[in-house]
Amino acid sequence: MQETTSPNSGQPAPEGQSRSAGSSAEAPVKPVIPAAAAKRANASVIGMIIALVLSIAAFLPVVLMNPQPRNEGYRPDIDVASVARNAADVAGFTPVAPDTGNAFRANYARWEAGTGSGVAAWEVGYLTPKGSFIGLVQTKSANPTWLLQQTKNAPVTGSRNAGGQEWELRDTGKGEKSMVLAYRGTTVILSGAAQLDEFATLADAVVKSLDSSGAVTVSPSASATP
Repeated sequence: MQETTSPNSGQPAPEGQSRSAGSSAEAPVKPVIPAAAAKRANASVIGMIIALVLSIAAFLPVVLMNPQPRNEGYRPDIDVASVARNAADVAGFTPVAPDTGNAFRANYARWEAGTGSGVAAWEVGYLTPKGSFIGLVQTKSANPTWLLQQTKNAPVTGSRNAGGQEWELRDTGKGEKSMVLAYRGTTVILSGAAQLDEFATLADAVVKSLDSSGAVTVSPSASATP
């Protein structure tokens, strides 16, 4: 019989020990999950799936009965004349509130204190009948730098008569254009990508609003506004 030798001590290793080591290397021990534990795990997974399906089934009718509104250009009901009256005390002038009937719809009207630009201004945004946008800005503190910012550095390309007044026309050449009018102590700028006929309609209403408001009146509270 051949004896095996221990590699560390040089002494013969017991025959039983040699067989045990060889058996361990050839047959690794595999963990076995008891049948009861496996059954409980499967039951938990199935229960979670059933609960998820029931939750979706309960929530789905609510979603179907309350469909999301279509995004077709939300038009909030802004009372420009009312907001303009509230802004008049701090503006130092009567902000324009063009009457265009239901043709143009305002989606915002606000007084901007001009913290960043240094020019306080009355701002109104209009959605046009043809689905475009025209922004109105009015101030009594216009300066060349502010004017260029508002018109996106567009050069003067001509003029256009609206409301009996000659408006300066500026065009960026990229679809954006502006009409500028200095009248009755304030400067009004209309800017956007709308067509010129829509600009002219709104500009006409602006002049009528300016004429009806009369001369600029400066209130004590507004005199301190930069």
